[in-house]
Amino acid sequence: MSRSPSFSVKSELSVKADPDAMQRWVLAFCIIRFDLEQGQLIEECYPPGCLTQEEELEVAFSSFPDSVSQHQNRSSIHDCIFFFRFQRHKHSKQGNGTSSEISEIDDKETSSTPDEVKSIRRSRSTDISKSSKYLYGYVFNRQRHDERLKRGGEQKSVVILSHGPYYSMFRPLLQIMGPLYFDIGRKAIEHIAGYVSLWPSPVPGKLMELPIGNAMLKVNLPPAHSLPLESGISYEESASSMAPFLPSNPSVPQGLFHDSDIFGTFRGLLLQLWLLWELLLIGEPILIIAPTPPQCCEAVASLVSLVAPLLCTVDFRPYFTIHDPDFAQLNALQEGDKYPPVVLGVTNLFFLKALRYIPHIVSVGSPAPSSSRVTIASRSTGRIPAKQEGFGLQQLSLKKFSPSSLFNAVKLRRDGPLCLMTEHKEAIWSTYVATTKPDTSILNRLIDAGMSPRVEESMSVVNNEILRRHFLELTTNFLAPFGPYFRATTPSEGSSPYADPPPLPPFNADDFLMSLSARGVGKFLSKRMRSNWLDLYRHFLKGPNFLPWFQRRLAIAENEQHRLWRQARMKTDIHLLITKVPELEIVDCFDAIERHLLGEMQLQQSGRAISDSAAMCQKLKGDLQAVFNVLPNDMQQLLLLNPQRAALLQGSSSPELTILPGRPSIQVGVVSSNSPR
Repeated sequence: MSRSPSFSVKSELSVKADPDAMQRWVLAFCIIRFDLEQGQLIEECYPPGCLTQEEELEVAFSSFPDSVSQHQNRSSIHDCIFFFRFQRHKHSKQGNGTSSEISEIDDKETSSTPDEVKSIRRSRSTDISKSSKYLYGYVFNRQRHDERLKRGGEQKSVVILSHGPYYSMFRPLLQIMGPLYFDIGRKAIEHIAGYVSLWPSPVPGKLMELPIGNAMLKVNLPPAHSLPLESGISYEESASSMAPFLPSNPSVPQGLFHDSDIFGTFRGLLLQLWLLWELLLIGEPILIIAPTPPQCCEAVASLVSLVAPLLCTVDFRPYFTIHDPDFAQLNALQEGDKYPPVVLGVTNLFFLKALRYIPHIVSVGSPAPSSSRVTIASRSTGRIPAKQEGFGLQQLSLKKFSPSSLFNAVKLRRDGPLCLMTEHKEAIWSTYVATTKPDTSILNRLIDAGMSPRVEESMSVVNNEILRRHFLELTTNFLAPFGPYFRATTPSEGSSPYADPPPLPPFNADDFLMSLSARGVGKFLSKRMRSNWLDLYRHFLKGPNFLPWFQRRLAIAENEQHRLWRQARMKTDIHLLITKVPELEIVDCFDAIERHLLGEMQLQQSGRAISDSAAMCQKLKGDLQAVFNVLPNDMQQLLLLNPQRAALLQGSSSPELTILPGRPSIQVGVVSSNSPR
């Protein structure tokens, strides 16, 4: 939404909040005030008691712009919206482990032997924690300057805590709730909480219309395949939301933060986007520094969105402060120590010294003017003001390779990131050499907006669509060689769909790399990558993103194969099939049908049955009886010794006569469990 929706509070239409229903979207609403004597204080938290004391402190410290990074602003009111992400340490021993734990994979583990892949297949656990391992805090911060107050002003933040990465939804909600709170106080929390309680449960990958007062929020939620399992998305749910190759509708999200402003954020570093894409793809630690929290969180969100549709397992922190409990561990790392796979968005220049050994540092954004009020309704949070030069290949190339630019680049590298202490500039410090070359055809398609803010915003939308579609295609083609390992099969013609489907191909990293080296990477990537492209795959296999993504896709493929074989059983004519089955395999067919029938019945009893489960049970019971009828009499009597099996056969219809070529006809009626044995 480009403008703040109007919102009016009518007491006769007030909606009572339901904390349980509200938590489908929101864990808590917090009001935090900066007190001169006591520091950050949580004035309100609804519902109360949902955070630990440590979490309250972390939320309080993360909800204000870092004082060290702020420039003097003499306007009466300064509003900004940003978000942060932090780990719930009390849940750290649950689930699949932290991102840092996932990244601790040595070369032996990364080779993924068949036994390891089997363990991946077996790990489709449905015991998913109801609480996310991470919490997101969405902040509306207001700084009010008044010379009559101590230190010349005050500041307060309205914070929405959620387990979901729904920045595109909570940003417009804060545009309503933030100003409303400063107008009417606590009543704003009660009214907003009441409306949120009425919202349906989040549906990943869908366009949702969420009423809030007399306004309607229309938002596309990120797809299930981009959400971590801790968010409460099971493999069964994510199996139906495979990312298409290239979506026909660009508004349909294919990953997290699909509406982030890539172009506006990295406008001065467009030639480096392919380097940044590789760094995130292989899970390298990155420090992003910007003048303001909105700019740094927009940069982190834009970077994460570049690797869609890949499941991003790297621990990203859109706004990271020195008060975060994880800072002490990072600060203790010395030269030569390995940093965990993390993307940190910061504004405090102290991080340039504290994390001076982090291998990749990116500086984005521009300092705020000395006197201006940020319009919260604007979509330009974190956006860099328009520049006059265009973005054609000629201008970009000249800007990069002119003698003055070369001198400046050498000077930047010599001075290092600490030069930002005296003057902020857009730059990247990294010794990593990218395999992927910047796509000149994409750069030439980008549109320069000139100096008009209105044209700037509309052209930025167009440029973001061009960039996001390109990187979606780039990532999809990079992941394409893994496709054969996820290829579901269907029963071949004449074979029994009641048999177990064949296992998916086992994965071994060495065999994969050898095969890929022999057949090549494909036309799309070969034109865009240097000759050492195989090294990028080696780094990817050893990085933190590969195994979680592979595990997820493998589970999805197995679910799809299960669905296809189940569908084949539903359509199979059992009478025609048993005329083709050898006599020795009839009993095996009976056992297989019985096993599938019991599985469907267990699903019904557990409440996890799908819509056609009753019809499938009826079909399998008929198939079981049909196969039973062609078995020899002594075999029938032997099978009926099992009371459970006898009960399954009791539900069949009237006696049935089946004649098989070359076999004596056998007539079997309904046999009760009290029949002679």
